[in-house]
This record gives sequence, structure tokens and C-alpha cells, in this order.
Amino acid sequence: MIRRPLTATILACCGLGVAACGGTTSSTTAGPASAAAPGAPQSRTAGAAVTAGQASERVAAAPSPTGKPLAGKVIVIDPGHNGGNYKHPEIINKQVDVLTKRKPCDTTGTATNDGYSEASFTWDVSTRLAKILRAEGATVKLTRKDNSSVGPCITQRAAIGNQVKADAAISIHGDGAPASGHGFHIIMPKKINGPVDPVVDDSRKLGIAVRNAFRSGTGQGYSTYIGKDALDFRNDLGGLNLSTVPKVFIEVGNMRNPGDAAKMQSSKFRQQAAESLAKGITNYVS
Repeated sequence: MIRRPLTATILACCGLGVAACGGTTSSTTAGPASAAAPGAPQSRTAGAAVTAGQASERVAAAPSPTGKPLAGKVIVIDPGHNGGNYKHPEIINKQVDVLTKRKPCDTTGTATNDGYSEASFTWDVSTRLAKILRAEGATVKLTRKDNSSVGPCITQRAAIGNQVKADAAISIHGDGAPASGHGFHIIMPKKINGPVDPVVDDSRKLGIAVRNAFRSGTGQGYSTYIGKDALDFRNDLGGLNLSTVPKVFIEVGNMRNPGDAAKMQSSKFRQQAAESLAKGITNYVS
């Protein structure tokens, strides 16, 4: 995911190439393409800040028939960005504290060369994933309710997982790296002497489980431009820094690369992606 600065009508986009949504560096339900905010690609960067006392009692898991592998588990899915972000620079450009730095509340995200937005992609995959996980007995919480509004800020996205004491949380993105790069990668937190420290090891286990299942289920190759064996560790993403539950980001592919973009615009691939992510999460929590 690549971040770009907002101008009068262009909002910053967030991506990872060498950075991740919600931060900088390192990294229908929803229908097809919705226009990305005016402007070009972006490579993901940082996250947001959670205030003390936001974590509340864990949400009660919905009753599930016995025998379902995820019965009693709570999963949070964070679809990166939002389709209405580009309309509200005054909201998404607001600076928030992610503990290691200050960053914009959110960004518009990137898009393919023909205009399929990252926000639309992440919403589609996330709603497919939620359906699969619920069928397996999990209680699922999404960090946004549609693909037409704005936000929430990266601080709030982290807080949602904390508040329900999720067994696992995953933030779904598409990168906006240079077109020569392709493949997927997983972003995991580093210790920062902050709230994420106790779950860094569990987040790594979650990340590896998701990586293995995603590669096996989709055939998508490891990133050629960032990370090692599709694993990247970051300390500048608010969505990770502020999480008190095991959480990872996935950059499903580089939306600026023609090959990855073609896959990500395919409903068949998006379904495979959702099924593979569900398998990885199931392998981790069970």
C-alpha cells in the first residue's frame, strides 16, 4: 500500500511497498471497483493510537452448534481504508499518536491502474472472510460497516480489537508499490515498550499461520520487493503498535503490478483469498 500526500483534492494514500496502511516504511457486499481518491499509487505505512482504558470486557461469543471449529472464538477483521475517505481530508489528515510517531488518521489507499480501489478490494475480501468465519462458529467484528463512509482512524481500528478481546485480528490491504514488484506479504509488530509487547510472539505465530495458508490456498507468490519469505516486521503502524490482541496485516498483492492487479480484480481470486485467510486464522486459534 502506498501513501501519498493530500493536496486540495487528493488525499494521502496508504500502502506498503516499503511501508504499510496506516504508516510509512519498511510498510458485494462490496462491489467491484469504486473510484480511488484522485491521485496515484501508494505504499502502506502506519497506524494509530489507543487511549488508556479503551479495552473493555470481551464481547460474548455468539452461541454456535457444537463441533464448529471456531465456536467461542472472537475474530476482528479490519478492511483497510474506506471508500469515502477521499471526500473528507479534514478527517483523515488529522494527526494521531501511534506511540512511535504521529501519523494521519487514515489514508485513501491505492488503486489499480484502471481504478479498482484498495478500499473496495479490502471490503470485498473482508466480507467474504467474515461470512466464512461465522459459518465456522466464530463471532466476527468488522472495523467498518460499509465502503462509502469515512474512517475509522487507525487508533479506533486497533481499539475495536482490544475492546472485544479478540482471539485474533487481521487488517487486509492491497499495496501500491512500484509496478515491478509483485506478491503478498504479512506485516507483524515489533516490541516498542508499549501495549503490543505482550502479544508480539503470538502475532508472529498468527502471521506465519496466515502466510502458509494463503500461499497454499491461492498460489500467490511471496513479495519480491519487501520482507523475507513474505514476512515483514514494523514498529510504525498504529494498528499494530496499539493492539493488545494478536494482530497482523496482510498486503494481498501489489495493485500497481499488472499481474497482481488482474488477480485482485477477479472475484474467484478474492474468494480464494478469503478462504485461505480463514484457514490460516483457524489454524492459529485452534
